Amino acid sequence: MKKLILSICMLSILFTSCKKDPVGNQNNSNSNNNTSTTGILKIEFEHVFDTISFALNTKTFVTPNNDSVSFTKFKYYISNVKLLRADGTTYNENESYHLIDEETAASKTISINNVPFGSYTGISFMIGVDSTRNVSGSQTGALDPALGMFWTWNSGYIMAKLEGNSNHSGASTKTILYHVGGFSGINNVLKTISPSFNGSTANVSATVSPEIHIKCDVMEWFKNPSAINLATLHTIHMPGANAKLIANNYADMFSVEHIHN
Repeated sequence: MKKLILSICMLSILFTSCKKDPVGNQNNSNSNNNTSTTGILKIEFEHVFDTISFALNTKTFVTPNNDSVSFTKFKYYISNVKLLRADGTTYNENESYHLIDEETAASKTISINNVPFGSYTGISFMIGVDSTRNVSGSQTGALDPALGMFWTWNSGYIMAKLEGNSNHSGASTKTILYHVGGFSGINNVLKTISPSFNGSTANVSATVSPEIHIKCDVMEWFKNPSAINLATLHTIHMPGANAKLIANNYADMFSVEHIHN
C-alpha cells in the first residue's frame, strides 16, 4: 500500500513539473499585444505672401491690385484630415479639428496620432468646420467659441479670418476685416482640398514620424479667380456672396513644399 501511495506522489510531481507556467504565458501575450502598429505624422504650415515670409504687424505687403496692407490677424480651421495610401485606401483622423493661428507658433504644427504604419501618397483636408459641428452648439478644444472663431449671433463658425490695415481700404477706419463663414446652401464656403505630394511619400513606421511641410500663401486671398480691390471690398463679417468669393480665392493657397521622412 505504501508503495502505491509513493508511486502516485511521484507521478503527481512529474506532471506538475511538465506543465507550462501560466504567469509566463500571460506576460508573453501582453508583450505581443503591446507591439505598436501605429505612429505619428506631423503637418507643418508655413505662411508666406507670394515669395515673402508672412508676419503680423511688422511688415507691409502689396496685393496684386497694388494695395499696400499690413496684417494684424490670420487664423483658419483645418479639419477632416485624410491620408491616402497608394492602394486607394485612407486613414481618417479622429476628432479632426485644428485651429491654425499666426500669433501662436505651436499651432502651425499639428500631429496626427495613431496612423497605421505604411506609405502615404496624398492628403486631403477641409478648410473650415463641417456642417455637423456648426450646428452642435458650444464645444471645447479647437472649437471652443472663446477662441474668437464662432458667431454666437449666427450659430456658426468663422472658417478663416484675416484682418489688417491699409490706406487703400474704403473703410473709414482704413481697416480690412475678412471673417469668412457659411456652411449651407448657396453661401457654403467649405473647401475640401488635396494638395499634391508631387510624387513623394510620407512613410510612417516604428522609427519614422514623417513631417509634411505645407506652404500657405496669403496672397491667394486677393487674386484668382477674383481680383480684390480694398477700396470696394474691405469688410466681410457674415455669410454671403462676398464671403464665398474670398473662399473661392483662398481655396488654392496650400501647396506641399516637401516631406521629411
